[in-house]
Amino acid sequence: MSTVLIKNGSVITLNDEKQIFKQGYVLIENDLIIDVGAGDPPEAYLQADQVLDAKNMAVMPGMVNAHTHLFQTFIRGLADDKPLLEWLEAAIWPVAKALTPEEAYVAAMVGLMENIRGGATSVIDHQYIHTDPFNDDGVCQAAEESGLRFLLARGWADMNYHPTFMEDQERIISETTRLREKWQLNGNGRIRVEFGPLIPWGCTDDTMCVTHKISDEWGSGTHIHVAETRTEVEMNLQARGSRHIEWLAELGVLGPHMQLVHSVWLEDFEMDLIEKHKALVVHCPVSNMYLASGVARVPEMLERGITVALATDGPGSNNNQDMLEVLKTTALLHKVNTLNAMVLLPEEVLWMACRGGATAFGLPDQIGSLEKGKKADLILVDLDTPMAMPVHKVASALVYNASNRDVDTVIVNGKILMRGKEILFTDEKAMLARARKVCGELFVRAGAVVD
Repeated sequence: MSTVLIKNGSVITLNDEKQIFKQGYVLIENDLIIDVGAGDPPEAYLQADQVLDAKNMAVMPGMVNAHTHLFQTFIRGLADDKPLLEWLEAAIWPVAKALTPEEAYVAAMVGLMENIRGGATSVIDHQYIHTDPFNDDGVCQAAEESGLRFLLARGWADMNYHPTFMEDQERIISETTRLREKWQLNGNGRIRVEFGPLIPWGCTDDTMCVTHKISDEWGSGTHIHVAETRTEVEMNLQARGSRHIEWLAELGVLGPHMQLVHSVWLEDFEMDLIEKHKALVVHCPVSNMYLASGVARVPEMLERGITVALATDGPGSNNNQDMLEVLKTTALLHKVNTLNAMVLLPEEVLWMACRGGATAFGLPDQIGSLEKGKKADLILVDLDTPMAMPVHKVASALVYNASNRDVDTVIVNGKILMRGKEILFTDEKAMLARARKVCGELFVRAGAVVD
């Protein structure tokens, strides 16, 4: 048995009562939270194996980065100032065609370290680069070594996409099944696997229906980009006569386990369908702004009771994976878009990042809040800085003042992965040096030119 006591911090529980303790404590035993309270901890708790003093820090649930592409750590900054489809052709496809399992592993390790420094304890990776079938294993190996909670949404396209990245239905199913058996069923309990159809215009109706049926049998979710750009919606209208959400509903695959990434260009009736079928939206505000894709109607979704999670998107279109930055961007984007300064409050943004993210991850009863019996996934954020002091409202300070430089401690499954802003599970500098080396070799092999 191992115990960790966190004391003297400002505790944001994000429980159903939305309790915030100006000074409180959290007691962890093995991988679970066994007590959360206000004030000083009981005397007996001070005998814990480790006692962390969180004075002048916020203690909050670890955030869920509900959509990223970890391989893109190697291509960030290569195709700035281009819309989505041009960005794919200029940056993604040339390098991704040459990616090896070792390079996928190293890119993922860098990306996971970045996620930890940005306050994420859980990550959903929409991983669609299978030019080598073991690229996926390289990414999962990085997740296993890092200690993060990880969901591999194995991406697929079986029509209309770049020929190098298309697969037939048999391979899509067999490889996703193999990965699930190896990493989820026989793994360490932190890694999960699901189907990740890439985009509506790249997915046949039949494979969507078949993989959805298998997902239901597995009790897992389906993760898909939808309505990211106006052009993509027009493509579906021309090919199928329906908009993206309409298409999913017609196929019978729209439901509570469907993670609808982006969801920018939606009509009212599509939001009605999402609400009716209790599907979930993953909002990527920084990426939508970076690619000039548009603004998702998140305040309206929340008014309808639609669950919304937050994400960075891949570092190729952000260009980082800082969930604290996503918090502030989410709030500011919708204030200016609606001309309503009250449209999203800090507590609502934190709820999306944690509780909404927990639902997207498929573990709403296990992560996302600091409550007795939940998994010990939490972060300590240093607010004793010139950027944050004095802290009148801790939720406000987290959303509007804090950045990834302020994340001090990260705990996942009761294990401390970062303490005092130092990554503990690997030699960070050595991994960054390795990344520079293998990325350089990849670019030479791919014939990629950096202007």
